[in-house]
Amino acid sequence: MTTGQMYIGGKWTGSISGETREIICPSDGRIIAKVAEGSAEDVRRAVKEARKAFDSGCWSKAPVLERRDFLNKTADMIDGCSDMLMRLETLNTGKPFRDSAGDIADAANCFRYYAGLINKPTGQVFEVPDPNMQTMVVREPVGVCGQIVPWNYPLLMAAWKLAPALAAGNTVVFKPAEITPLTAIKLFEMFEKAGLPAGVANLVLGSGAEAGHEIAVNHGIDKVAFTGGTKTGRSIMQAATENIKNISLELGGKSPCIVFDDYDMESAVEWAMFAIFANQGEVCSAGSRLILQDTIYDKFLKRLAERTKKIKVARGETDGCEMGPVISETQMEKVLSYIEKGKKEGARLLCGGCRMTDGDYAKGFFVAPTVFADCTPGMSIVRDEIFGPVLAVQKFHTEEEAVALANDTPYGLAGGVITKDISRAIRVVKALRAGITWVNCYNPTFNEAPWGGYKQSGIGRELGTFGLEEYTEVKQININLSGGGVDWFAD
Repeated sequence: MTTGQMYIGGKWTGSISGETREIICPSDGRIIAKVAEGSAEDVRRAVKEARKAFDSGCWSKAPVLERRDFLNKTADMIDGCSDMLMRLETLNTGKPFRDSAGDIADAANCFRYYAGLINKPTGQVFEVPDPNMQTMVVREPVGVCGQIVPWNYPLLMAAWKLAPALAAGNTVVFKPAEITPLTAIKLFEMFEKAGLPAGVANLVLGSGAEAGHEIAVNHGIDKVAFTGGTKTGRSIMQAATENIKNISLELGGKSPCIVFDDYDMESAVEWAMFAIFANQGEVCSAGSRLILQDTIYDKFLKRLAERTKKIKVARGETDGCEMGPVISETQMEKVLSYIEKGKKEGARLLCGGCRMTDGDYAKGFFVAPTVFADCTPGMSIVRDEIFGPVLAVQKFHTEEEAVALANDTPYGLAGGVITKDISRAIRVVKALRAGITWVNCYNPTFNEAPWGGYKQSGIGRELGTFGLEEYTEVKQININLSGGGVDWFAD
């Protein structure tokens, strides 16, 4: 069993209360680590250190090449111990090795991307009506940033938050999900080895209700960046009004994958499966609503059920594992409760629909990949984000009907369109009220492109140049070139 501490002001430390938390492996329910359980008091301590570091200018005013080199060193260290990180991520989350391997590689690339971005041209210069004035805009770091990430992609979400924040010159108080802190702890060990000045990045462990809430309300924090559920996002928005914090929120989704009848069926079935069953369906952008054209509905569903039943569900470290357990017993019970709601509300269960308990599954939190057909807009499995391997299938006849069904949701994170007709694909994608869209695929994500949603799926964007700008303030500078006075008042 491993132990983990917090990292505050350049020192490894337990919580002020001395409390710890047991970390559970979702594949078998065993305790794999004990970590410090931080509180609001620990957050306040971290904020003090982050503020001191920011005001000193040790990072915000450091040469851009120094920040670049740090980010590249971090990326190199992630690559150098990728196998260890992959195994630790799988142990902590239950996800298949191949999923963890991709996450670790993407995390390294995220640090490398922002290392390459920060010494590129930035700002603007304006020609204004007064010839004696030179006006320009520069971007400066926001200040102390509080960052809270979820449990579904622990290291990758840490990279998405930390890389642009540090690249821009901010200092950070970072809180991973309380049940998946292990790779974040390793990342902060790398920060220390890479020579990050004390107080620039601080790691606080603990619950969202305690440590997360303090990050949201603390007046010493200038910006809060949160990825997680919409309900928590609302609470953070309310808390941020205390000192009018800058906020960015990447929240829930109930995203549609629309399949028209002209596409190769085998390929479309594969994309529909990948949209929902990748990472056990624990993806904010998961294609959890399959909107299927009526002319292929029955044939498609038959093939989808056949393929879904063959998914290899196993411990993440098992050879050939295609889907692991859900993250926790609590999440498993939530998923199972929605499956029961689907049955009671009249959806037709095609496959799955139960906890897997035989043999190696007995002690883990395994839910069979589940597909419901004949779903209607008012059903809970169609309206609510389940965050698990449960697919709700709806039928459409016309293109207009498909768009209406797709947009009939309070969320607007993502959506996919599968069709050979490129004109139709463009029409439908442009009609979707969602921030991330795919044509003839689903789920590819790139550090270079912005990530975020419409409606109740959040505020702001991560990744790409947009993600860096989220961690900057815009400052206007006006320079009098004449050298004289204003000549406005009588002598």
